[in-house]
Amino acid sequence: MSSAQRHRRLTTLATAALAAAALLTASCSSTGGKPADTGSGISAGTADTPVATIAMITHGVPGNAFWDLIRKGAETAAAKDNIELRYSSDPQAPNQVNLVQSAIDSKVDGIALTLAKPDAVGPSVRAAENAGIPLVGFNAGYDAWRDLGVQQYFGQDETLSGQTAGKRLAAEDARRTLCINHEQGNVSLEARCAGVAQGLSGGNTEVLNVNSQDMTSVEASITAKLQQDPTIDHVVALDAAIALTAVQSKETAGSDATIVTFDTNADLVKAIQAGDVEWAIDQQPFLQGYLAVDSLWLYLNNGNTIGGGLPVLTGPAFIDRTNIDSVAEYAANGTR
Repeated sequence: MSSAQRHRRLTTLATAALAAAALLTASCSSTGGKPADTGSGISAGTADTPVATIAMITHGVPGNAFWDLIRKGAETAAAKDNIELRYSSDPQAPNQVNLVQSAIDSKVDGIALTLAKPDAVGPSVRAAENAGIPLVGFNAGYDAWRDLGVQQYFGQDETLSGQTAGKRLAAEDARRTLCINHEQGNVSLEARCAGVAQGLSGGNTEVLNVNSQDMTSVEASITAKLQQDPTIDHVVALDAAIALTAVQSKETAGSDATIVTFDTNADLVKAIQAGDVEWAIDQQPFLQGYLAVDSLWLYLNNGNTIGGGLPVLTGPAFIDRTNIDSVAEYAANGTR
């Protein structure tokens, strides 16, 4: 970003602050125009700062509702902040690296990136930094973002999240747990299963690796495992879509296992209401997408960073039958 661009951003800071205040109070437009509507059920005023371009690059699998929530949060922040958002995703690390390089080549003003495979994306992160492009991490890479020199991070401590789940399983007298990893090599998912095993200190945890890009094979693999080992009393999914598939596998296998999961979507909320899934750990994906974009806007316009050099945690929190009705209200809006 040129010095002239930075000067224009700083001279409009006061108006930007008023726009942020309007968002928190009356949700009115700072420019007097119609509030932006992202279709999320959340309206916001539009900041009067120069247009900036932010690339959001994730490892999300196409069609997965979890990533729709991340994107919706990002789009809501972009609409408020006068940001041109360029969203792209690819579960394969080499392709994700190419997407980062494309963002660098197009001279975007900022990059928000998931760090599911930090060793692979590390060189592209450093290339962005060398090009003077601010980069924030979110959702995946809690243990790696600092080492990569990433400016800020928004997500959850996946090991702690797994331990929290494991301790609840222990309190529920789980003895033999199956943890389903739907993406081998993803450091966040591996940390979750490892954390579950640590938290469930008095029980046994086995990891079943499946490929989330082929849900037919996922269902077959879980069904076969439950048929092979009827002593499995809890199935821990690491994604809402996997949990819903496990519900079908449980029925096919005639298993009595309890299904629990990390992450939610609208259908998962309904499954908890119906009793098909016992509980879920929520990391608030809409919020992650929102904060990733909004933090870059704050940095570009005022040099702000959030967290004081520490990660900004968006989870973990339990969703179960005690609070599912309040969550369902927001799920109906497409934001939880």
